[in-house]
Amino acid sequence: MAFRKRMKKVPAKTPGELDAMEAAGRIVGQALVAVRQAAKPGMSTADLDAIAEAVIRDAGAIPTFKGYQGFPASICASVNEVIVHGIPDADTIIHEGDLVSIDCGATLDGWVGDSAWSFGIGELDDASDRLNRATEWVLHEGLKAMVPGNRLTDVSFALEQATYAAEARFDVDLFIVDGYGGHGIGRTMHEDPYLANEGRKGRGPIIQEGSVLAIEPMLAAGTVDNAVLEDGWTVVTTDGSWASHWEHTVAATADGPRILTPRDV
Repeated sequence: MAFRKRMKKVPAKTPGELDAMEAAGRIVGQALVAVRQAAKPGMSTADLDAIAEAVIRDAGAIPTFKGYQGFPASICASVNEVIVHGIPDADTIIHEGDLVSIDCGATLDGWVGDSAWSFGIGELDDASDRLNRATEWVLHEGLKAMVPGNRLTDVSFALEQATYAAEARFDVDLFIVDGYGGHGIGRTMHEDPYLANEGRKGRGPIIQEGSVLAIEPMLAAGTVDNAVLEDGWTVVTTDGSWASHWEHTVAATADGPRILTPRDV
């Protein structure tokens, strides 16, 4: 993703527009929950994609990912060493102990929700469980910086500092995946500005009341380095270490960060 437009402020949505985005985001949350509840050893990632697409369409929304820059599915399904953008297919079978990341988007009445979470198939091994719980914690700590008056990189800095804190908290080595991060979001899925998952604070456009960002830490167990496979989408760690990916669409409000992609679990 390339973001080159310079801006002084992160664009703001009205209260009504935030409600509309949350309506889309709730459908995303429902799809993610349905996929996790259904996921069992022996299923393919194509099976998971079909579940998510059915939930989205049954709710009257459109799968944002499907057809986006040629992407062929309604979710990204990334297993183990796959960090992001895994293409669901009938040949990728999930097994007991796998760490699966599901990234999902839905468009409703012209507004987009985008969210991701990672979960184990059955029981994760201890190290992978700590990696995954740490990444979830980093997301929720980092998004606390999504408040009016902060600058864009204050969120980046918060995510980076949370990553360092999570290493001690969860007794795990964490590597911030190089070159990938969050983004603005609204009527299209990827809008300016790009949000790095690390960086110096106090830089970039000002976050306003009503500004919305998709915040998405991606952490690997062994390296920051990654590569894109020949399919042009699938991003993997170069050392084969496993990765975790968590994301919420978040609005800055006078009452603090508002998660627009809630999940009832």
